[in-house]
This record gives sequence, structure tokens and C-alpha cells, in this order.
Amino acid sequence: MPIFSPDRHACAPSYVKLTKQPITGGAYRPLANDKDSNACAPSALSGHHGSKLYTQKSAIHAISDNASVFIPKVDAPHLPKTTDDKSIDEAANNSTHSVPPSTEIQLTQTDKHPLVQAVEVCKQSVHTTAKALSTAGHAIAKAAKTTGHAIHTAATAVKTAWQTFTNFKAIQLIIRFFQKAHGLWKKRMRFSYAFYAIVFFLLTSAEVIFLQWGMYSEPEYEKGTEIDETTKVLQSVGGQVTRFISQMWLEQKNVCLVSFMGLALIYLALVFVTNRFWIATLVFGVALTAFGVANSIKVQLRNEPIIPADLTFISGGDTGSIMSFVPKSSQAFVNGAITFVIWFTIIIFALFVLDGRRRFIYCSWRYPIANIKIIIGNVFRILAAILSVVLLSAYVIGLGTPGSGTYRWAKDNGYEPQLWNAIGDAQANNPATTFLSLSKVKAMDKPDNYSQKTMQSLAKKYAQEARAINQTRPGELTDNTVIMILSETFSDPIRVPGVSFSLDPIPNIRNIKNTTTSGLMLSPGYGGGTANIEYQALTGLNLANFNDSLIVPYQQLVPNQNNPYSFNQIWMEKYGKNASTAVHPFQQSMYLRNINYRKFGFSYLYTLDSKIPLEHTGCIDRSPYVSDSEAYQSILDLLDKQQDSKSSQFLQLITMQNHMPYADYYDNNEFSDANISEDLSDGERWNINAYTKGINWTDQETADFLNQLDQIDKPITVIFYGDHLPGIYDTADMDKNNKTVLHETDYFIWSNSVSPSHDTKVNPVTTAYTSSNYFMPLAAEHMNAKVSPYLAMLTELQQEVPAMSRMIGTNGGIGQGKATYLDHAGNNIKAAALSAKAKRLLKDYKLVQYDQTVGKNYLEGLDFTQVP
Repeated sequence: MPIFSPDRHACAPSYVKLTKQPITGGAYRPLANDKDSNACAPSALSGHHGSKLYTQKSAIHAISDNASVFIPKVDAPHLPKTTDDKSIDEAANNSTHSVPPSTEIQLTQTDKHPLVQAVEVCKQSVHTTAKALSTAGHAIAKAAKTTGHAIHTAATAVKTAWQTFTNFKAIQLIIRFFQKAHGLWKKRMRFSYAFYAIVFFLLTSAEVIFLQWGMYSEPEYEKGTEIDETTKVLQSVGGQVTRFISQMWLEQKNVCLVSFMGLALIYLALVFVTNRFWIATLVFGVALTAFGVANSIKVQLRNEPIIPADLTFISGGDTGSIMSFVPKSSQAFVNGAITFVIWFTIIIFALFVLDGRRRFIYCSWRYPIANIKIIIGNVFRILAAILSVVLLSAYVIGLGTPGSGTYRWAKDNGYEPQLWNAIGDAQANNPATTFLSLSKVKAMDKPDNYSQKTMQSLAKKYAQEARAINQTRPGELTDNTVIMILSETFSDPIRVPGVSFSLDPIPNIRNIKNTTTSGLMLSPGYGGGTANIEYQALTGLNLANFNDSLIVPYQQLVPNQNNPYSFNQIWMEKYGKNASTAVHPFQQSMYLRNINYRKFGFSYLYTLDSKIPLEHTGCIDRSPYVSDSEAYQSILDLLDKQQDSKSSQFLQLITMQNHMPYADYYDNNEFSDANISEDLSDGERWNINAYTKGINWTDQETADFLNQLDQIDKPITVIFYGDHLPGIYDTADMDKNNKTVLHETDYFIWSNSVSPSHDTKVNPVTTAYTSSNYFMPLAAEHMNAKVSPYLAMLTELQQEVPAMSRMIGTNGGIGQGKATYLDHAGNNIKAAALSAKAKRLLKDYKLVQYDQTVGKNYLEGLDFTQVP
């Protein structure tokens, strides 16, 4: 049917209801001109406002300056054709503004901008991507729905099973029991801070007393001596501990307070860092108890307390090695300590469970700003941890720094440091104070005139001295293979006052000493200190020049040095890095030798646990240590490897056969019957007999070793020495007049038959007494070999000061923390009584030692250690 009346709207465009068409492809129809527009004014259409109006959405494009409209050229398939429609179409076709279809298409394709084409391509890409994403999304959603359904089914099954399980009457009873217990658990009381303070005070005091108790041993009295009961009580362990504490009131010496303060600061730091009082209490109690036990055992074995350097044994993995030194007599003590630690742990755990206070300082890291209380608690928690650590560090540093506020406070309370004698310091001031005072160590004080210019002048001076010495010496050190042997605890027991044998325990070595360069060596240690004597022999440096707080250079100094000098480097400079090797039939990290020997330049350290372990590890009878004959065989193997080579080498051997403790290791010990000593306790006599049999084995094995070296067709020189006496001569040690004797061991320098220095014996007057730092210059004199400026200085110094050491004994030592000097006859020389030349040489020696250890090492570039 017609939509509009042709008589009234003949000029109106045809409007039909069309289906939705694409935006492009429309027909271009210009707007009517002004004349036609007036004919088709809105007023002309007012009479047909009720008619249906069908419109087609068309894309409107601004293509030219003239406005135009695109109207899709499509039919209306859903509307029947009528005459009226035909008339309308004809009117439209006959319009003066109509354009043929071909023209419309041409305009559309010609006028389309390239940007529009790009937009259309992007639209198609977006449409394709969206369709792909939609498909993938539907697939994911379907999979998620399936998975969720499976999970829901499984959860429902588990829930049903759990409900079935919990509905049993027995389970219900258990649940109700724990619900009531949880209610009581939440209502448990919080221990007060006053209770914490009581525990803190009691535990710290107990540890101070326990540490001090471990420093003493029950006295032994000579037979027939009458001692009253009061004296026995006062001299007993309990009496000495009581005196240590009571001197606070009797002598106004608050040394106990100084120890308490050090341990209390450690305890506080643990509390504030962990913020858990009972956890800190457990760690503090167990650690200090273990420290006390180890300290007591070390005092019995080595006559010295535990020092910070000893912790390197643990960090180096030598805990098992340390335990092997525990004597059987102390095993009951160790077992009792373990039992105590177990019960202590149980008690602390019970208190931890009963205490409703979990944090010592209230705080929360999960909700740090939940409220003002938590914010303040977090701030105090952080500040308390930082301040406690800072306070402890300041106390430790100050305690070892004379002149500091902490040091003055400790001195005012009776603290009198004896750092030259660790055992005496620990007995007088408590092991805790001794340990803390040694935690910060300064090796040497800087000499007043130390500078690059001074060291250049010193190097030039001793280069001239070396040239003067070398004019009369045709040989070289590297012409010989040098074997330096540290024989563990080797010394002649017959020289100890009060000890006598009807048999000579060392006849072979005594004969060797009579035919070659030999004498007695002044040792800084008694009962221990092997690494110190070894350090002096390898470097030419002496402990007497170091500060008293530097006790073990191998653990406190060498690991921190960049390029320490040692005499084995003389052979390395000529024959390469493989020219020096070391052997030690024990653990490689003992005294950090594995680290220090690498720094010294040794190509390898063969030990029981080295990557290439020792092959010869046999022991004598029931002894736990590798025998000397097996150790010597390892050296012979190294010599065999170089037998066809013209080069020589430097070999270092540290034996273990005679290391303490001493037990019934050897069968058929003839020295038990040969011991004719008087006034010895049974325990002392038993130890001496066992030790003497061991060095008798060393005497035989050393003689066999030298005989084998005599068969080798290469020049070889041996430097043999004992490091220290064993700490078993209790009776002799009680007499202060025996201190020097208990620090003297045997040494000799021997060359095989092929060496030009075979049967050489340097003037016995100048070699009768020496110290291990002089071994290399003495060996150079024995071999008539040229020397470096450094060895020239040591040669001159040995002539003026034959022996020097910082001697440490069990009852205060010798020298009161200062160096001990001996003349050629073995008599003590006061520093003030030394000659002007000796004093000048000692000053130069200290300059050299400072430069090589903690100074700028100016001498390294001045050929000071270079041998011609």
C-alpha cells in the first residue's frame, strides 16, 4: 500500500524500511537545492504526521566540501511493489541530482583515503582476533567449569567423610578434650619481667662461677708434708672459686663483676635480637656450658684457656679433631655436662610452653601499623636489637684497648690483664674476660720512624751487609734440598729438674748433636703452641716483637695477610712453584695450615684428609697418631719424585707421634722401670714414662731416616727441632727457677754425605742457644751459603742476641709480657743491659717485622728477601 500521498508530497524522497546494510557501498545523493528545499518544507508534511515513517541507517561521510549523504542502494524485499512505489522511484530517478550507479562506485573508490583503507584492515584484524579469543575463552571457561565441578565433587566427598569421622563418639570426646585444653592454653599466665630478671641474674652468675671453676685443679702435696685443713680447703678448687667471688668484699676487687658484665651483655644481645627470652636463655646456657667444659679440658691439656683464635678449629671443621684430644680422665666430666645440658633444655622448653608471653617486646611484623601500640613496639624492638649489639661490640673493643672508657672502668674494678700469659689472665680475671679482651687484636704498634724512606735506607744498609758476608761464602742455599722437621714435643726429659732415668732415651740424637751444628732452642710455649714455633722458623719473625694480645699468628694474623713471606719461597724463586711441599700426618686445617701454607706458596700440603691423602699412616702399637717412621717415609717419597731432577726443594714436616695426651700406647715400655725420679706423683710419673717411650721411638726412627738420606746422591740438609716440652712436669713447673729449662728443646742442623757441609759443626759457642726464628740463617752458615739482606740482618742479630722469645708458662711465664733474651751461655739478659748494637739491631728487626705483617710492605719491592 502507498506510504505517502503523491499529490501532497510529490517532491518528498522515498522512505522505505530496509534491512541493515554494510557501511560502505552506498549511493551518493546530494542534498536538494534551496528551491526544492522550500517545496519540501516541514509545514508541507504536517498533514501526515500519523503516517508510518521507515528510514534506513546510512553511513554519512564527509568526502568533499559540499555536504552529501550516502544512502545504500538496495531494494526493500519485504515490501510489495505498487504503482505508487514505481512513481516514487521514477521521480527519484528523474531527479536532476541523481547520479548513475557507475559514477557513484567510481567516486567511492577514487575518493577513499589510504588511512581509511588501513583502518578497515585493522578492523578486520581486530574482528578476527576477537573471534579467536572468544573461541579460546569459551574453551577455557568450559575447562574451568569442568575442573571446578570435579573439585567441588571431591571436596564434598572429603567433607562428608570428615563429618562421618568426627561424628564418632570417641572422636567427639577427643575434640571436646582439646577444645577445653585450648581454652586453658589461651588463659595461661604471662611470666612477669621481674621473673625474667631473676632468671637472667641467676644464670649469668652461675656461668661466671662455672667458668672460673674450670680454671683450677685440686692441689697435690708432697709426701710427708703436713698441711692443715684450713689451708687444704682454701687451696682446693672450691676454696679458690670462693676466694675469686669473695674478693669483692674482702679485697674490694670486683673482677667477678667485670666478668658478669661481659656475659650479661652477650645474654642481653641474644634476648633483644631474638625477642624471645626463653630461646635466648637456652642458647646462652648451652653455649656457655660448652665453652666452660672445653676451656677446662684445654687448661688441663695445654695449660692455656680458650681464646678467640681457637674458634677457627670449629669453623675449619676440626671439631672431631679437638674431641680426639679429650683425655679419658675428662670423659666423665664431659658426660656429666651433656646430662646437664639435656635437663637444662627440658626445663627451658617447659618454661617456654607455660609462658603465655611469646615476645619479650610486644610488636607485630604482620600488621606493623595496625595501632599506635604496635608501632611503638616495633620501633623499640628494632632499637633494642641494634643498641644491644652496639653496646656489646663497644664493650669488647674497649676491653682490649688500653685507655678506653671500658678499660678504665674494668681497671677500677680490679681488672689486671696478663695478656702475655693467657692462663694467668684467665685465672685472675675469668676466662670470659680473657676471651673478650682478645677478640680485637692489634698485632704490632707502628714504630715511630716507620716510613718508606726509612725502609729504603734499611734495605740498602743490609744489602751491603749481605754483600760483605757473601764474599766469603761460595755456596747457595738452593744447592741443597732442605728438610725442616718440627718433631712434636721432642725434648730430652733428663734435662728436666727432678726427672732421672737409668737408660738414655735419645742416644742416637745425642750422638748426632755432638757431631753437627746443634744446641738448645728457646721455645715460647710449654705444653702447647706448636704453630708459633713453626711460624717463627718459616718466617724468621719472632713473637717477642708482637703485641701481647697476638697469641697465635697462624690464626690471628696470617689468614688476613695478602702476601706473607716465608723461607720456602727462596727455592720457589729458582725452581718454580713445585719446589716446596709440606707434610703433616693429621688434619690439614689444624691451626689453619691449609690456608696459611697456600699463602706461603707451598705447592701442596699432604695430610690425612687432603685431596691427595698421605699413603703412610701406620701407628705404633695402640697409639692413635701416625708414627715418625711413617712420616719420614712420606718425605722419602717426595725425594724419590725429584731423584732424576737436578733441582732441589724445600720440604716441611710436622710430626704427630708424641702429641698429648699420653696413655698406655706402647708395649714393653722399659722406661717405666728405668724411671728413678723422686718426689713425683703417680699420675706425673705415669705420663712421663709414656712420653719418654715415645721420644725413644723418635730417636730410633730419626737415626734410620738420616741413614737413608745418606744413601741419596743429592745434597740434603736437615733442620730438626722440638717445638716445646709436654705439659706433664707438674713438680718442676711449681718451682719458678725452672721456667727457662721448661722452655728449652733440642735442635740440630745436619747434612748428608753428598753435601759439601757434611760433618760441618758451626762454632758451639754461638749455636749453644738459639730460637726458631734463627734456624735459616744458621743453616746458611752451616752450608756456607750466600744470604739475602734479610738473612744478613738475622745473622748479625743472632750474634748479638742468640735467643729471644716471649715465653709463656703455667704460673705467670717469664718476662712479664716482655721479650726474654738469652746470651750465648743461656743466661737471661735484661733489655736495658743489651749492647748498643743489639738495641739498634732489635729496632731494625721490629721495623722489618712491622713492614712484613701489618705495614705497607715497602721491602717487597726492594729485593730485601732476594738471595743472590
